[in-house]
Amino acid sequence: MLRKGADIIIETLKKEGVEVIFGIPGGAIMEVYDALYRHGGIKHILARHEQGAGHMAEGYARATGKVGVAMSTSGPGATNLVTAIANAYMDSVPVVFITGQVPTHLIGNDAFQEVDIVGITRPITKHNFLVKRIEDLPLIIRQAFYIASTGRPGPVLIDIPKDITQKLSDVSIPTDEEVRESLPGYKPHVEGNPQQIKKAAKLIMSAKRPVLYVGGGAVQSEAQKELVELAELMKIPVTTTNMGKGAFPEDHPLALHMLGMHGTYYANMAVYNCDLLIAVGARFDDRVTGKVEEFAPQAQIIHIDIDPASISKNITVDVPIVGDVKIVLRKLIEELKKEGAKILFPKERQEWIERIEGWKKNYPLRYRNSDSVIKPQYVVEQIWEATKGDAIITAGVGQHQMWAAMFYKYKFPRQFINSGGLGTMGFGFPAAIGAKIGRPEKEVFVIDGDGSFVMTMQELITAVQYKVPVKIAIINNAYLGMVRQWQELFYDRRYAEVDLSVQPDFVKLAEACGAVGFRAEKPKEVREIIEEALKIQDKPVVLDFVVDREENVLPMVPAGKSYRDMILEDGKKAVEAETMYLVG
Repeated sequence: MLRKGADIIIETLKKEGVEVIFGIPGGAIMEVYDALYRHGGIKHILARHEQGAGHMAEGYARATGKVGVAMSTSGPGATNLVTAIANAYMDSVPVVFITGQVPTHLIGNDAFQEVDIVGITRPITKHNFLVKRIEDLPLIIRQAFYIASTGRPGPVLIDIPKDITQKLSDVSIPTDEEVRESLPGYKPHVEGNPQQIKKAAKLIMSAKRPVLYVGGGAVQSEAQKELVELAELMKIPVTTTNMGKGAFPEDHPLALHMLGMHGTYYANMAVYNCDLLIAVGARFDDRVTGKVEEFAPQAQIIHIDIDPASISKNITVDVPIVGDVKIVLRKLIEELKKEGAKILFPKERQEWIERIEGWKKNYPLRYRNSDSVIKPQYVVEQIWEATKGDAIITAGVGQHQMWAAMFYKYKFPRQFINSGGLGTMGFGFPAAIGAKIGRPEKEVFVIDGDGSFVMTMQELITAVQYKVPVKIAIINNAYLGMVRQWQELFYDRRYAEVDLSVQPDFVKLAEACGAVGFRAEKPKEVREIIEEALKIQDKPVVLDFVVDREENVLPMVPAGKSYRDMILEDGKKAVEAETMYLVG
């Protein structure tokens, strides 16, 4: 049966199981929106800015594990998506971005609202397509979803000229097998090399001081069960990256919590002193490694990752294993059990666990609370207590993001959603909208900074329109907080262009948009307004926490420095805190 390209698009999206699209219509994509209206069956969320739509699709994808979809028109609509596309690329988020394009015969003529979005996004997409023939349309859409969701996930862009959406065709929607056969050069390796797995098992059994270093790949693979089993079987402490939080339950006795620039003392010291580092779905980001030459200096390294390009990219490893984290860990556990799961140096392994317990006891995450001024860490702790540790937390970027990572204890994968690789201010709030739409049964809090919130605060209108009851906890220090902290520590307190004391009244802003607003200016008010917010389930709630303006995020490893240079909460460096296990 002949039907328009726009109808073929909607039919194919339904075939992929798409339930919601985030976007804004415009001239070049209008036929698709008309088909969306006529067909029904897919919910559309009208964002107030395309960047917000992109972040909503990311939040939806990260909370659900499904592929998110964002859609815009050509030109400025497409370029407004670029930040979200780059963010999804850096954090390996499966999102299909659909953009309208000027008619085929006008491409290259500087037509109204024309940009080469395929060229612009080539470095920041896993793959992208410009549709040139209507006959290719359903196959390209299905390929996009397959590429986005398999191997190392990532964003895929489909640019569709307006005349392609208007043409008629009787082309059929390809089957799953036809999609796979159409991509002969794309075959992600998931199983892991058996010989490399054997080598890894031998190293784990013979290690005296092993550490599991777990990243976002373990969240994507949903490998929590395997990680817990491996850690308990072989008595291995586990540290997670910012992106890996929730992959291993943070209330587990073997949990070291986050490592890196703002990691815990005990996680960083464990990594610095380990003799075997088992990297699982992590990419050795510079915020983790610090000074590369002094990162885990005496350790052999096993690296399990589905992306071969990530292995030995930043840190040379001894045993590379390319494969899906969950599958490889299961095979590794089976291999260890086959060998009797022997720990060849049980005394040294026990001493290692005890040494880490000592670090945990002596140097926990801490801050100086106050009866007169609200401390941001206290706000996060109160949200954790009030939600019983069961909420999905999203975050913007800055100090509040690190406090959200440090002081909320995460128990399950897909619970902490933030911008890790790109560090996109404004990400947290629209991502929370997407997460709540994808997981309506979960309480969703965005822990945001006042600087991050104002970048996408227009999406408050979106949340009101669709009755999305997210809770927006603004850590309001009237500064670009993380920049101010660096200026304090490394620029002799020359606070250049970081003062945000001229800003909206966030409570009135919430009310003006049809939401609810509360403010806390004293510590005793913090829990009160959180509890009030939790009672509201039909609209968004803005909570304005007026906090200590110059509170710093500590511990901190200065950029490019070693874990030995970590600054602790009392101002001491790590090397001054205690004689290290291996380094005096």
